[in-house]
Amino acid sequence: MSSFADIPKNYQKKIDKEIFSIFEIETYKKELVVIDAAVLEQMNGEFDSNSFFKIVEQEEHLGYFYFGTAPSKADVFDYVVILDKDLIIKKIKILAYREDWGGEITSKRWLKQFAGSNPESSLKYGTDVMGISGATISARSMTNAVNSLLLNLSKLQD
Repeated sequence: MSSFADIPKNYQKKIDKEIFSIFEIETYKKELVVIDAAVLEQMNGEFDSNSFFKIVEQEEHLGYFYFGTAPSKADVFDYVVILDKDLIIKKIKILAYREDWGGEITSKRWLKQFAGSNPESSLKYGTDVMGISGATISARSMTNAVNSLLLNLSKLQD
């Protein structure tokens, strides 16, 4: 991916809706965050630097969002993580879940437990993050994806 335009249109609309709601705004600009090559080398390969955007409204930096994918049992699911300007998670939304089982990870109630996590956080599935019977693989995968993202974002703060 090289720009927000590369994210499917139906995802763009969902992402916009969440950003408008969280930041209580009506319009905003998306700016691809350009990460220094030396910092990028320290990040793990799961981080797609072309999927990390800054949220700006009238020249004011409000936060960020990251569009990613994570594995489920037989497929992958797409998600967005919306962060404030201090890289604290405000909300996670699953944009597309493609399995017959495990769809419970898309529930707002379950995803809400990630809110407030920051680059210093290290979440443990089953302890910090509630397990979901029948969705163990996807729930662990989402927890791992969030931990990986937070670890990579911590490199931006060094």
